[in-house]
Amino acid sequence: MGKIRTISVIACFVFTLLGHAQENNFNTRAEKVKVFPNPATNVLNVLGLQNSNKASIIITDTYGNTILEHQWEIKNKALNIPVAHLLKGIHSISIRSKEQTVRKKFYKQ
Repeated sequence: MGKIRTISVIACFVFTLLGHAQENNFNTRAEKVKVFPNPATNVLNVLGLQNSNKASIIITDTYGNTILEHQWEIKNKALNIPVAHLLKGIHSISIRSKEQTVRKKFYKQ
């Protein structure tokens, strides 16, 4: 009976450590993503992404209203998004794919 409890405790501990490692790895990737120029006028560059065949790009305003929603392929770990048509102000960009989920804020000038 003592061996079963010991194995269960060890299994839970290892599972918890693996879960934290994956969570920390995900956060590290998101922190490495750079959005520039900030403020943006014509084009918003996003670097440090994971390449993906299909990524959902959503830009929202400060109230959470969707301003732009598009599917793009991420190549060379980067995106260049035209933003000249956006109104001035603070916006949020969300990039979702099976490889990653990233959310960043930027200012449109």
